[in-house]
Amino acid sequence: MDANGATTSSAAGGGSNSKSSAKKNSRKPKYSRFTQQELPACKPVLTPGLVITTFTIIGIIFIPLGLVSLSASEHVVEIVDRYDDSCVPPNYSNDKLKFIQTADTNKSCVRILSVPKLMKKPIYIYYQLDNYYQNHRRYVKSRSDQQLRSKSGEKDVSDCSPEDRTKNGPIVPCGLVAWSLFNDTYGFSLDSKTIRVNKHDIAWKSDKDHKFGNDVYPKNFQTGGLIGGAKLNSSLPLSEQEALMVWMRTAALPTFRKLYGKIEEDLPANKKIQVVIQNNYNTYSFGGKKKLVLSTTSWMGGKNDFLGIAYIVVGGLCLFLAVFFILLYVIKPRPLGDPSYLSWNKSPSGQPN
Repeated sequence: MDANGATTSSAAGGGSNSKSSAKKNSRKPKYSRFTQQELPACKPVLTPGLVITTFTIIGIIFIPLGLVSLSASEHVVEIVDRYDDSCVPPNYSNDKLKFIQTADTNKSCVRILSVPKLMKKPIYIYYQLDNYYQNHRRYVKSRSDQQLRSKSGEKDVSDCSPEDRTKNGPIVPCGLVAWSLFNDTYGFSLDSKTIRVNKHDIAWKSDKDHKFGNDVYPKNFQTGGLIGGAKLNSSLPLSEQEALMVWMRTAALPTFRKLYGKIEEDLPANKKIQVVIQNNYNTYSFGGKKKLVLSTTSWMGGKNDFLGIAYIVVGGLCLFLAVFFILLYVIKPRPLGDPSYLSWNKSPSGQPN
């Protein structure tokens, strides 16, 4: 009897264990209104009237927005001058790389720019680089934000190789991004009178206040055998070196513009501006291009026709669809929610039963 009782209890125990094991291994989610998709939801019924009204409203809003955007873009005056080829002497035209890498060649170049319309202040000066991949992963990572932010992080150069240290100690700022700092310079004059270029307030305020420390000074920078770009003033903290801040904010695309400075006086129409360029920056080794850009701004920013064209195209397409659906509804109407148009209610020929 004891044996039978033991057998019965063990069988019961085995049954409970199998049930708990099955429950434990179950993939069935715990019930909730969320997992069972029972939460309240907006389920609009797309009636012909609603669709036509929606397309019409979008078209009526987008087309005027596009026209206003295009008008604002048209009021922006922009001068773009590519100078990387023109600033190479004829005797180096077949070997531009040798020209830029030879220290004793004259890198000075004079360009004449024509002002097509009145350019009202402030006039922004940009340098534009093409085919320059600042978004390359190894290039972007080659910096030390801790070092840039505080003097206590001076020795944090683990991500900066090969521009991490010299025999005299760590490089500040370290990394390839800082090492390749743009170093072409521009001087402007109009009617033999020098035009002053303001290089202050060209960087983001957040960069000046939080990302570049006022107790961090350049050290051992561009002192190695291979010079990458511009040198820095070792007597100024990084928080005051705005050209570096602008350059360190890496671009997402291979063609980009960065702010060089501002001209804070009007430039009359049909005048000739003389620009003296120091063509120092090497873009010839990778087939890059360099351009100088002078631009005014509007309430929308710089010149950008794409936004206005996109608004007009989308608005026009919506109006076209609205008209198309109106004609379709008038010419070939059908009852809303007619079940005869369901696939399982159609005859083999495809016609509703």
